[in-house]
Amino acid sequence: MGQGLSCVASQENELFTAVQVGDFETVETLLEREPNLLHHTTVYDRHSALHIAAANGQIEILAMFLEKSMNPDVVNRHKQTPLMLAAMHGKISSVKRLLEAGANILMFDSLHGRTCLHYAAYYGHSDCLQAILTAAQSSLVAVSWGYARFVNIRDGRGATPLHLAARRKQPECVHILLYNGALVCASTGRYGFPGSTPLHLAARGGSLYCIRMLLAWGADRLQRDASGRISFVVALKHKHGACAALLNPSSAEPLVWPATLKFITELNEEAKSLLERALMEANREREKNILKGTAYSLPSPSHSDSGLDDCVSEVFLKMLAILKYAVYALSSYALLKFKTVATRCVHNAQLPCAVTTSQTL
Repeated sequence: MGQGLSCVASQENELFTAVQVGDFETVETLLEREPNLLHHTTVYDRHSALHIAAANGQIEILAMFLEKSMNPDVVNRHKQTPLMLAAMHGKISSVKRLLEAGANILMFDSLHGRTCLHYAAYYGHSDCLQAILTAAQSSLVAVSWGYARFVNIRDGRGATPLHLAARRKQPECVHILLYNGALVCASTGRYGFPGSTPLHLAARGGSLYCIRMLLAWGADRLQRDASGRISFVVALKHKHGACAALLNPSSAEPLVWPATLKFITELNEEAKSLLERALMEANREREKNILKGTAYSLPSPSHSDSGLDDCVSEVFLKMLAILKYAVYALSSYALLKFKTVATRCVHNAQLPCAVTTSQTL
């Protein structure tokens, strides 16, 4: 009997090793000899062979397991699914194959109360993040749970995927989440209590690019966390001087995406891309004025710096005019006209003459 148990344990180890290194023939041979091995798990973490295949991106072996009717939502010791592990390790082929097999994107682990979307955002795997969001749009999640609710799903500590991406300095993930409806001012606090916003966490992490994007999408520099701190104070505490300069309430307000344009799906992608570049360029010009001649020695938020608004460059004004003109770009004819005028404006340093007060935001 002891020899039998030892033999099974040896076969288990051989199977898990073969799955990890992608030895398809050995895996196939072992399963033909002992089909029940497919349902065995590792001793401590309780990883199944499917977990190991997903985490290591062994797509052929993964596909074979799924074809043998293995449950795509099998969980390990921490209630983590193969999809979560694939998202953690950035194995996009595994993520796509598991989603095709019907893996549940709404499962929470017992470690942090996170979903596969949280892990993709946390580890900065933007391709996995996009694949999960695409699956959510076309699955029952969008109908039964709500797509917007899924994008802003909270983990055990109240953090949304946007919080995690901002904290971990993952600009591509921040960008994707914002475009898919992530709430820029969402707080980790519950039941009406204050908490940290994505801007607080970006200030803590020190990512200028994440801060720039969050501000452009309307993040509130004056919103306070559970300790009563604004993001400016958080950036100073963690010695991120450049970030603190942008977050200083006394500095010039950033240009913000017009609310009417944030989620317009009909807007031509090329025009939308041009708009975004214009907005980011305009804000970069603003940042140059804020940071010019300083070694991040910032004035107190209680003192205003009235000179900043007067230092706006010609490029800044040019980009501002382009953004204002965007409201006029909602029909196919107007889109073409918008791109033509915007391009001429950038190259010739001229403001669009068609911009009037009735077309401003």
